[in-house]
Amino acid sequence: MQSDKLNVGIAGYGVVGKRRRFFIDQHPKLQTYAVCDQNFKEPGVMPDGVRCYPHYKQLLQEPLDILFVSLPNYLAAEVTIAGLERGLHVFCEKPPGRNVEDVEHVIEIEKKTPRLLLKYGFNHRYHDSVREALRIIKAGDLGEIINLRGIYGKSKIIPFSGGWRAERKYAGGGILLDQGIHMVDLMQLFCGEFAEIKSYISNRHWNHDVEDNVYALMRDTRGRVAILHSSATQWQHRFSLEITLTDGYLELHGILSGSKSYGEESLIIGRRDEADTGAAREETVRYLEDNSWRDEINEFADAIIHHGTIQYGNSMDALATMKLVYRIYYADPAWREAFSISCPE
Repeated sequence: MQSDKLNVGIAGYGVVGKRRRFFIDQHPKLQTYAVCDQNFKEPGVMPDGVRCYPHYKQLLQEPLDILFVSLPNYLAAEVTIAGLERGLHVFCEKPPGRNVEDVEHVIEIEKKTPRLLLKYGFNHRYHDSVREALRIIKAGDLGEIINLRGIYGKSKIIPFSGGWRAERKYAGGGILLDQGIHMVDLMQLFCGEFAEIKSYISNRHWNHDVEDNVYALMRDTRGRVAILHSSATQWQHRFSLEITLTDGYLELHGILSGSKSYGEESLIIGRRDEADTGAAREETVRYLEDNSWRDEINEFADAIIHHGTIQYGNSMDALATMKLVYRIYYADPAWREAFSISCPE
């Protein structure tokens, strides 16, 4: 291991942990030093020299500078806190925990370690289509936002036959918390805080004690309305976010992902015409490379190296997004009663 690089530990060495490692090792100032995962039955060393352990507490005994947390929801907050208390900068995947209380507990510890940086993996903010849409909106090129319509869906809660994702005590929630949280985060990114929420939540297809479909209608403090459908019965995987503005529209379709199942990532830019037939000018931009994982890690590493701050995905972003997720849960009276959900303050 090179002494001029920061040592990174990865807690949870599954699909996501391995993908994070690929981009960690591409950064000139980072190196993966050790990993842990339940699939390692005993401590050892992988062929490339990286140490491996079955438990995160063993991982945290190594001389690390940074911890990446790619673990199930019920462990995310616990291991994030353990990393901060160990004196490490921490990057934790979404969701940041099972519920709002998990995130608030992390923030209490974070306040005691002000020199350490904590970042959450709201990866979709780093996709080129999202970045370009945000740039256009901030520049005012198409006027002001009127409304948003978003659909994000896949075909099941993995593993749909059981496992921690399908059990509330471990997962905290279903498709909205697992995947829809990305759409919730983007809607808040574009609009800010939502003042009113109505929702209908269902688990009637897969029959787990977590939801498989969420339909939400939200209005922000400026009267702008967002419609959200988060689904685990979308047989053809889909990502779609339509933003209507006073002088045009933006449509984000598809998202480049490891599974390649959400189709081509594109941004349609339309300008309003006075004619009744619709837009006279429409431009489609297609994105062929997904640099979001690289850019997200580079931003985190550069903030650590240069003593900067977290631009996107700090603990306040995570808390705001988790609160909105749970306000959506709370807005359905039947769901609220069935699972004793309280409204986040």
